[in-house]
Amino acid sequence: MQKKITWLLLLLITSLNAQNIKSIQLRPLQENVFIAIVPLGTVLELSFDDLDADSKEYQYKIEHMTHDWQKSRLLSSQFINGFDQNNIINVTNSFNTLQNYTHYSVQIPNINTVITKSGNYLLSVLNSYDEVVFTRRFVLYEKKSTIAVSVERSRNIKTVNTQQTIQFSINHPGIRINNPNQEINVAIIKNNNWNEIISNLQPTFFKPNQLLYTYTNKTNFWGGNEYLNFDSKIIRNRSLNIVKITKEDVFNHYLYPSMYNPFIAYTYSPDINGQFAIRTLEGNDNNTEADYALMHFTLEVAKPFKEKEVHVFGAFNDFSISDSNKMYYNPKKQTYTGSILLKQGFYNYTFATIGADNIVNTNEINGTFFQTENEYTVLVYYKAAGSLYDRVIGVGQGYFNQNR
Repeated sequence: MQKKITWLLLLLITSLNAQNIKSIQLRPLQENVFIAIVPLGTVLELSFDDLDADSKEYQYKIEHMTHDWQKSRLLSSQFINGFDQNNIINVTNSFNTLQNYTHYSVQIPNINTVITKSGNYLLSVLNSYDEVVFTRRFVLYEKKSTIAVSVERSRNIKTVNTQQTIQFSINHPGIRINNPNQEINVAIIKNNNWNEIISNLQPTFFKPNQLLYTYTNKTNFWGGNEYLNFDSKIIRNRSLNIVKITKEDVFNHYLYPSMYNPFIAYTYSPDINGQFAIRTLEGNDNNTEADYALMHFTLEVAKPFKEKEVHVFGAFNDFSISDSNKMYYNPKKQTYTGSILLKQGFYNYTFATIGADNIVNTNEINGTFFQTENEYTVLVYYKAAGSLYDRVIGVGQGYFNQNR
């Protein structure tokens, strides 16, 4: 009985620790680059904050994965020079902020960890009990092929106004592919969101040193709408789309309410496709001098969505659904409201609904349009006969341009 109680306490402590982890980023060092799909050898930096501010001991662990994100057959010594699990030693405390936190960061590759193979990778952060606190995906690729990507308006008359179709070609003069149906796998990712992906595609045409993927419907994505945004780079004064600020234990920022309109029309608004950038104008170091503010979101709607939850959705929470980003309906005010503690910066977000089927729908509230400017990434995996792992031999990117 005592052992059971101890285990439950550890589980509760781990859950609470995970809730106190904020501002997770895994990105290359270039400014305003948000995608963790980079050439083999490129430096990626993982960073996050622990709001407990008590300098815990965290470790990172790297695992090589198959094209469909199962653990690969490679031993760690076959894809890493050094160690696949190490302590995160770059730890600093916040400075001059209302919300105290400890900032952790590590760059990969580093003196202890050099990755030698291309492919999919899962990066896990572990606590002192070797329990997983959170995970992030990244991809390292070889420049062995050229992928040309075209994003067009849907050709299906039923979805011509609401969807986009992706067509692409793989040019591989330096790699001999004997059986593309068995040796090649591809994945199309929308806006760097691993929850919006199309895979299991076969080439539609074969040419010498070239594979063509020219589907009409199978590679269609919902266009969605441009993301909403706000900028909290100034903690004490109103900035972009922030209507009111109050100061309590932390600063409270109230965003301009959004209004649900089932007949909404597309309006162009530049965005960063759901991503976020940490920044403050009131300090020299964004990592440790940017403060946290409780962001208050409001959605005006005459009646609640039947048997569905509403959530705030974006890269800031890894495009995931949880209680921390859930909104609650107030029938008197006819509004959904929700509050999320976020570090100062520029954020994209949208509203998502989810019902009993567990399908996340980002189109029900904000609409879906073929004109929306989305970014699509095509990954090409190659596993020759007898090989132990999926190489990534090329990456292509395409953007919808309604002016073409």
